Amino acid sequence: MSPAELGFQFAHPEALLLLALLPLWAWWLGRPGRAAALPFPDTSLLGDLGRPARAARGRLRPLLRLLAAACCVVALAGPRTASKEVERESEGVDIFLVVDLSWSMLALDMGGKDEEVTRWAATKAVIQDFLRDRPDDRVGAVVFSGKPYLLSPLTVNKDWVEKGVGRMHIGIIRETGTAIGDAMAMAVDRMKALPAKSSKVIVLLTDGDDNQSKAVLPVPSAELAAALGIRVHTIGLGKDEPTMLPQFNPATGEILRDPLGRPIPMQTMNPANYDVLRTMAKVGGGQFFRALDREQLRRVYAEIDRMERTEVRIRETVAFDDHRAAWVAAALLLLLAELLARALRPRAP
Repeated sequence: MSPAELGFQFAHPEALLLLALLPLWAWWLGRPGRAAALPFPDTSLLGDLGRPARAARGRLRPLLRLLAAACCVVALAGPRTASKEVERESEGVDIFLVVDLSWSMLALDMGGKDEEVTRWAATKAVIQDFLRDRPDDRVGAVVFSGKPYLLSPLTVNKDWVEKGVGRMHIGIIRETGTAIGDAMAMAVDRMKALPAKSSKVIVLLTDGDDNQSKAVLPVPSAELAAALGIRVHTIGLGKDEPTMLPQFNPATGEILRDPLGRPIPMQTMNPANYDVLRTMAKVGGGQFFRALDREQLRRVYAEIDRMERTEVRIRETVAFDDHRAAWVAAALLLLLAELLARALRPRAP
């Protein structure tokens, strides 16, 4: 339940039209009286009876009365502050991201012309955007190279997962190679105990072929996921051409460069075979996607986001804080001030 402020308003704003009558009442209170009539032809004898008029005398009391009437009109209009309470009831999707962190993810083929963008840099940015767009889901993550590691269990705390992804770099997993099957098995194991009614999805992203799995091979892992009601989407990353892999510092993931600032080549990689990923998606009840650059990868995750939507039901209620008592109290105080002004007014001798 979260409040959304609607602000100050009136329950009966039409009552404020009565304020237009106050100037007429003010004129009525201040209108001149009838002129005094004297039956004497010579008034010089009465000159000493008069005293100088005090123009300001008596103006305060009508003003206080008018202000009190204005406060009563405002109170009649029902001043209040409205706040909207929004209750979200959602049936979220449980999503496990299985992400390749092998050395090949440092290939510089994800940017445009003359732009150096590694596969991992593109993946990290797109995944972080994907997490921000899933406010009602639980998300977990497994990263893998030659061995899988649990980055985060399923959680609604997307900031935790996002920061975890941001801390990863190529080389942080010491075991080299690509263990797709073992990484998938870890994600399936983390999801199998969830209630059957929740929608469960695994999104696998990799740029290579499995060469290190020991417990479970890739296709059987997808079959196991399907048997447990877990849908599997797979993403093959990288261009269909040989790609240069630069030298880097495994302790930081930083690319090593020559004196001219160019990446120092380490080896040339051949395109991966993505038939296994296509088969995994087919048996896992999901879809297989290819992403040749950063923009295509962003569109892939946007499509998965569209496919795996969360059912959200929103119920809104509006609560009011009434302020009429304060205006009535102000009117009473003004009337009390008028009575005091009348009682304390000095009389002419």
